Amino acid sequence: MTNAEAKIADRRIRLGMVGGGSGAFIGGVHRIAARLDDRFELVAGALSSTPEKAIASGRELGLDPARTYSSYKDMAKYEARRSDGIEAVSIVTPNHVHYAAAKEFLKRGIHVICDKPLTSNLADARKLKKAADESDALFILTHNYTGYPMVRQAREMVANGDLGKIRIVQVEYPQDWLTEPVEQTGAKQAAWRTDPAQSGVGGSTGDIGTHANNLATFITGLKLESLAADLDSFAEGRRLDDNAHVLLRFEGGAKGMLWCSQVAPGHENGLRIRIYGDRGGMEWVQADPNYLWFTPFGEAKRLLTRRGPGVGHAASRVSRIPAGHPEGYLEAFATIYSEAARAIRAKQSGAVKADEVLFPTVGDGLAGVAFVEACVASSKRNGTWVRLSPL
Repeated sequence: MTNAEAKIADRRIRLGMVGGGSGAFIGGVHRIAARLDDRFELVAGALSSTPEKAIASGRELGLDPARTYSSYKDMAKYEARRSDGIEAVSIVTPNHVHYAAAKEFLKRGIHVICDKPLTSNLADARKLKKAADESDALFILTHNYTGYPMVRQAREMVANGDLGKIRIVQVEYPQDWLTEPVEQTGAKQAAWRTDPAQSGVGGSTGDIGTHANNLATFITGLKLESLAADLDSFAEGRRLDDNAHVLLRFEGGAKGMLWCSQVAPGHENGLRIRIYGDRGGMEWVQADPNYLWFTPFGEAKRLLTRRGPGVGHAASRVSRIPAGHPEGYLEAFATIYSEAARAIRAKQSGAVKADEVLFPTVGDGLAGVAFVEACVASSKRNGTWVRLSPL
């Protein structure tokens, strides 16, 4: 590596943010994740569509007032002109803004790190993938559960054939925070997630079902072929689904079941996946993320730990701390940001090998939106099987 390349690799990446102003939960998570491994520095933001709130939010974060914008279009335009302008942008708005905002930065060669789901509808998702494919900039989707070391371990084991041919995939993601219609009380996080104009056609399917679906395909490497879904809106007056039972068929013959719910009392954030092949099975639970259960057929059940014997390179590469100390949600989120940083620097200096970077892409996002729309279409037809749209 030359001295110039070393300087590029060592310098923090200049980051902007769209959305994530005062009171926005996910914006704070993204900022922590971006800084945890010291790879990014937040230097600009269009933190709210309300100018007064954008300015106040920028002040709270210590941003230069001259780089606190009231619109993402202004930020994209003016930051692209600066010699010290942002190199990447985090988009942490409600779903309906993702496409238009991302397009503004992609066309100016600014790398995009976008919260999921990719967009609020499949038409926009297709257009955004086209824009990303045509741009020289990278597009990273923050399906943060793919950042857990033991999820990477599970993926590596499936790829190595430890489970044999995959037959069954069961994934669930229950929560209870929308058991009552809290959106009617003015709760901000509930209000936009249950609003079709901001969230899209999917409620729980879009918010957490996309995570469950992505986790299943990320670990197994399987492509979802068709599904049959039964969606409900149990809370009175709710316009989007808050519970979904989905049967899955994957290419190659594997079958699966996906349950996502935001009206399941007793479940704070119950993401869990079980995978079974003709040679063995495995189970991972997000609430206890440093462990992966693996059972070779006919043998005793084995507990693999994040830093323990038998854990491969895929997990150890993204582990930060010694054995016995838990790595959790924020660290997994930070893994996506660090992988993004490595990929950005690889484009700039060529110092990082492509096979050492792994993150969800715009293609994964397109598959997620297709999953949501297929669920809605199936449920409207009384749970008939629906083939996913060609992507």
